Amino acid sequence: MAKRDNIRNIAIIAHVDHGKTTLVNELLKQSDTLDARNNITDRAMDTNDLEKERGITILAKNTAVKVGDKQINIVDTPGHADFGGEVERIMKMVDGVLLVVDAFEGTMPQTRFVLKKAFEQNLTPIVVVNKVDRPGARPSEVVDEVLDLFIELGADEEQLDFPVVFASAMNGTSSLDPDVAKQEHTMKPVFDTVFETIPAPEENSVEPLQFQVALLDYNDFLGRIGIGRVFRGTIKIGDSVEVMKLDGTSQNFRVTKLFGFIGLDRVEIEQAEAGDLIALAGMEEISVGETVTDPEHPEALPVLRIDEPTLQMTFRQNDSPFAGREGKFVTARQIEDRLRRELHTDVSLRVEDTGEAGSWLVSGRGELHLSILIETMRREGFELQASRPQVIYRDIDGVQSEPYEAVQIDTPDEYASSVIDSLNQRKGEMLNMESMGNGQTRLAYVAPSRGLIGYSTEFLSTTRGYGIYNHTYEDYRPIVRNWEPGRRNGALVSITQGTTTNYAIMGVEDRGQMFVGAGIEVYEGMIVGMNSRDNDISVNVTKMKPQSNVRSSNKDQTASIKTPREMGLEAALEFLNEDEYVEVTPENVRIRKDILNTSEREKFAKRRKMSQQ
Repeated sequence: MAKRDNIRNIAIIAHVDHGKTTLVNELLKQSDTLDARNNITDRAMDTNDLEKERGITILAKNTAVKVGDKQINIVDTPGHADFGGEVERIMKMVDGVLLVVDAFEGTMPQTRFVLKKAFEQNLTPIVVVNKVDRPGARPSEVVDEVLDLFIELGADEEQLDFPVVFASAMNGTSSLDPDVAKQEHTMKPVFDTVFETIPAPEENSVEPLQFQVALLDYNDFLGRIGIGRVFRGTIKIGDSVEVMKLDGTSQNFRVTKLFGFIGLDRVEIEQAEAGDLIALAGMEEISVGETVTDPEHPEALPVLRIDEPTLQMTFRQNDSPFAGREGKFVTARQIEDRLRRELHTDVSLRVEDTGEAGSWLVSGRGELHLSILIETMRREGFELQASRPQVIYRDIDGVQSEPYEAVQIDTPDEYASSVIDSLNQRKGEMLNMESMGNGQTRLAYVAPSRGLIGYSTEFLSTTRGYGIYNHTYEDYRPIVRNWEPGRRNGALVSITQGTTTNYAIMGVEDRGQMFVGAGIEVYEGMIVGMNSRDNDISVNVTKMKPQSNVRSSNKDQTASIKTPREMGLEAALEFLNEDEYVEVTPENVRIRKDILNTSEREKFAKRRKMSQQ
């Protein structure tokens, strides 16, 4: 079969923060793609505000670089397993992968996740050992780690014979030699290795059309836009085509727009051929995995498999005393419309009605997946409330099972025993423990997902901020019986509505850690701090100091309170117990009890305790 030798289709995969997006930036700069007038910004592929702030890739994106008269189509993939719904689909679009690995950290849990998806599609790998100029870099050892990982994941002989390029994407240098002194300011070794190693797509443009949707975009004017690969044939604007639906039905439509990718832009094109990665508009209800075909030869490609969600949360309309003060979109209809709109592009998400007005069960691939959705909605002007994340149980061969995660931790040696103790309490099982030789210990665990909910904050506290914690979905296993993880500390709950005062907080802060300072508006049932013990305490943080005409002997002393603990969205979600919600508005994140009234809440707690006896 003839090949389109001027095209290569690759995905760039890596663990979070191993320099993948920076490498794509440098490939764009050092190719023949951009006009000299184009001033490319750092991490230009991170177009989402949250991506720029967090330094992670959330959404898969397409680009293409020109190298002379040839073209490399690149898909920049998310490095976090919570966005794995993006990773597994795009593997079907490409013929090879560029695996980027940090020259110091080596292979990490998310590296394992994305690489496993690539091997399932039998893709050709190229390894780029990045950050070779980093202090403590160990490029040769990292290559050995990658080889061990390939063997562990079942790579075949051809995949084990992978080429390696050593690079510093930040500096724009690369070479085929691990010696950092031999780095040159060029990406030519990367380009050359791609063209020499990655298979070219087949030249079968004269055969009947087959185009499969792997990603979705949405446009108010064009509706749904299907992004994918032309596997066979040719497609042109105005063509009448047939889409083979996932439910077995088919539907005809006319192609209204075709887009190709070049540099940072999506450009309109007249036609596309086999091997091209394109975007197609014209049918409102097109979905991931569906095949667009020639109406006279309707042959569907195998459906893309998408892993099911493992975590769920209840989203509901904000009904706190402060509801509607800060948001533009506060009604149940507006929130539901926004959640349904998210389903247009995120196929890893599930939204179900709970049967209760203004409440929805939202399921995703992890805490980060769902918290990113909440943060995005918040920035768009929405007000809503969200519950504590809960794992999704499944019945597998008659056995009730729960999701487990692979955990990898790098911690200073002096904190290793504390970390081990904390993970053992969360029902983690140690798989490996090794000294990294630089005062660091690496721990490998497998633990139930519900035990890891809220663990990030405890881990940072345990390691004084010096530890690195990574986790990724592993599989489903029989549930751990007679064990319910949860917060060990109770909450300090406001019994009044008003504005907090220095005087009131000084009388309460010895009970635990405060979340609010002075001059903050609170309401009854709002959580204002964490108790040092395991029970909830109702506190008054709004009372004023009694006024009198008697002089105080310590009048010259200035009343001061401790700095409150800052509770962002993710910290608040980790803190929640089952009877609590986080209230999210464009301006504030508050934590509250489900039942706000103090006496009603205490009565409910007594009834619940009696029923459990």
